Amino acid sequence: MARIRPAHFVHVVYRTRRFAEMVRWYEAVLGATVRAQTPALAFLSYDDEHHRVALLNLDVVHPDRSHDGGHGAVGVDHVAYTYASAHDLLENYAALKAQGITPYWCIHHGVTMSMYYADPDGNQMELQVDACATPEESAAFMLGPRFALNPVGVEYDPDALVAKLRAGASEAELLTREADLPISPIRRAMAPA
Repeated sequence: MARIRPAHFVHVVYRTRRFAEMVRWYEAVLGATVRAQTPALAFLSYDDEHHRVALLNLDVVHPDRSHDGGHGAVGVDHVAYTYASAHDLLENYAALKAQGITPYWCIHHGVTMSMYYADPDGNQMELQVDACATPEESAAFMLGPRFALNPVGVEYDPDALVAKLRAGASEAELLTREADLPISPIRRAMAPA
């Protein structure tokens, strides 16, 4: 089987304790606009992508700096790569799993169906596929009631989706988020030993 590669590098997420200042900075430097914002998260883009930069407000997510397990540090949280289809994302998952490489978090964010991995140094990356057909559909989702109800997403079983894929499920069936609840806790990779 030919190796499945990402179609594009899509975004970076930063952890910050200067949330409002960082939003203004990326608006100024990249000419980005805020696509969606909650007290804990801001999603900014300078083109058709739903977000190119996301900011995680640590003062909301990890306000107690003494017991944050290392996640309260500012800096890069993760980088993201997108695949051309759910088929590619799921077949890539299966190929990596066969090599002993598995995600620590599989979540359907609504705008993306994502798998989070950590490299041997603990750097985090998101492998994803867009769940919305158009940039307009992504924007509408991020401004709509489903995102307001659950801006994080719902966890899913990738093996169940691989089984559906191999049983002939369509792309639309694979990408449909069946429910908006429960809201997943934000998972983190374990630091390497």
